[in-house]
Amino acid sequence: MRTGMSNWASNIKARHMVYALAALIGLGAIVVGCHSARRGEPIVGPLSSNDPAVQHGKIVFAKRCNSCHPGGEGGLGPGLNDKPLPVFAMKLQVRTGLVGLKIMPSFDKHQIPSEDLDDLMKYIKAQRKHHQPMEQAAFHQ
Repeated sequence: MRTGMSNWASNIKARHMVYALAALIGLGAIVVGCHSARRGEPIVGPLSSNDPAVQHGKIVFAKRCNSCHPGGEGGLGPGLNDKPLPVFAMKLQVRTGLVGLKIMPSFDKHQIPSEDLDDLMKYIKAQRKHHQPMEQAAFHQ
């Protein structure tokens, strides 16, 4: 009987270790994801794009995103210009948010329709290309 209790206790202990490790990894991912290396750097100037989708995405961004991510930089939320997430991951984050962590709200299809979300992604990608670090901008000139 003692062996059965011993196995049960070690299984519980192992399960708690796995949960603690998963929580630590999740916390690490949040901390790394919320860090903005661009915070405080000067902006390289206004984005100039003739693409109507990018211009419409800029309007969507101003309405839904700019209050927490001003100009794509860090503010209440993390900077977006230095996060090379693929489009599908950004869309998923917009749709699901980080509500469980009370960090970012979700935006459903009524708040940001699919077409608007596509244009928003084009704008964010254009912003990333435009907002390269100042050393790189000087090197490429």
